[in-house]
Amino acid sequence: MMTELTAADGHKLDCWIEEPEDAPKGGIVILQEIFGVTDQLKGVAKAYAALGYVVAIPALFDRQKKGAVIPFDKGAEGRDLMLASDTEKVMLDAGAAVAALADRGLKVGVIGFCWGGGLALRTAQKLDVAAAVSFYGTRLQQYLDSPAKAPVQFHCGTQDDHTPADVMEEVKAYLPEVEVYWYEAGHAFANDARASYVQDAAETAHARAQEFLSTHLA
Repeated sequence: MMTELTAADGHKLDCWIEEPEDAPKGGIVILQEIFGVTDQLKGVAKAYAALGYVVAIPALFDRQKKGAVIPFDKGAEGRDLMLASDTEKVMLDAGAAVAALADRGLKVGVIGFCWGGGLALRTAQKLDVAAAVSFYGTRLQQYLDSPAKAPVQFHCGTQDDHTPADVMEEVKAYLPEVEVYWYEAGHAFANDARASYVQDAAETAHARAQEFLSTHLA
């Protein structure tokens, strides 16, 4: 269901919450691509809720355009909203989702995709989270300015020109402790609503993410 959160600076934002059937074993915040809180991400939330997590997807575009959900074939519109965002304020919004789950007594992990994949790294640096998972994170170089306070796992496509191997080499050089996995795939290989989807890669990556989060949210 959609609920409303209040960030530390007073900004109010929407947040999709998916509840598990039984008592939760942890919390997960999903950080969006440049398309907003899409039905595809809600499907990811449902899958992780089925594993026993409370899952929150904060609407990170609400500061620019309330309720923005961008069609996958309108990437330029989503990119413009992303470029208009302020990373520090985005962290306040992500932090509101983290706090909402932590206030329930849950350990909280983060999963991010594309733009959100880069932001997942930022949460591990700046927020109180137990672990972060980045799927084909973008804009990673701009975050190489502080250590990670929580374990981070990256999932990257060998044909992804948004996050090429040389960028990940920089990430590993700066943060040698992070886990990096590579797949024979391009960008957005885990998005099952797009032509870029690679089922084997997506399933393997999610299985690794699930094991990683289970370990760190236990």
